[in-house]
Amino acid sequence: MAIIALVSAKGSPGVTTSALACALAWHRRLVVAECDPAGGSILAGYLGGQLDGPRGIGELAVGELRDGNLESAFWSQLVDLDAPRRERLLLPGLVDPAQSGSVTPLWQRFADYFDALDRGTPGYDVLVDCGRLHVTGPPWPVLRAASVVLLVTRANLPDLSGTRAVVTAIERDFAEHRVPPGTLRLLLVGDGHGRADISRALKLPVIARLPHDPRTAGVLALGGTVRAGRPLMRAAAALEVPIGALLERRRARLAWPVQQGVPNAV
Repeated sequence: MAIIALVSAKGSPGVTTSALACALAWHRRLVVAECDPAGGSILAGYLGGQLDGPRGIGELAVGELRDGNLESAFWSQLVDLDAPRRERLLLPGLVDPAQSGSVTPLWQRFADYFDALDRGTPGYDVLVDCGRLHVTGPPWPVLRAASVVLLVTRANLPDLSGTRAVVTAIERDFAEHRVPPGTLRLLLVGDGHGRADISRALKLPVIARLPHDPRTAGVLALGGTVRAGRPLMRAAAALEVPIGALLERRRARLAWPVQQGVPNAV
């Protein structure tokens, strides 16, 4: 299982920018899935709308509700962000938020499918942009299926105040659905209070801080040349290390009961 989900409390703290920066900087084979019920922005922004015809999760949802063809249609709805290598693929989000009604009943179906992608040939991890939690029809099943959930927040008091309530809501939901502990982490964006202070205040580990880098954020939002040496891209690349460590610990925890049940050799 290797679903890595990003979600925010309110406003626009940079969930999509953070997800795209990680997708372009990491060495993992990834599918970036825009699962924000409020709509996706990478297709129109970073890619400049340079695709013929509709593409993405909305088209998948319509096809699945009509024909149950998710498995056969999935790969045709992806966009290669690093063509022709097919190592960084994008599942574009909704073009019109009004389409969210067709996607909401399928969040569990998508979560199950994403969960199986790392067992394919080749295997892919899935980096999911879940947008804001407090919207109609949030992708709770995707968050519950994730190996790592990154709660993205700015490090100032107004944003942290809203983030506190979201931490409580996620932890309550995860406990109710028996999500393994240690799944949720904070990802800070920009300047502000220190990591240790925020971690103590919200009682949640901070995995990293992405720096304020408006030039790179503008490229990721509106298109252009992404430069690996820029502060945001360097920090996003460095984030792959603690994410990988969390994934390995998660796999080890899931495997432990099986190992305990193995009989001793005679």
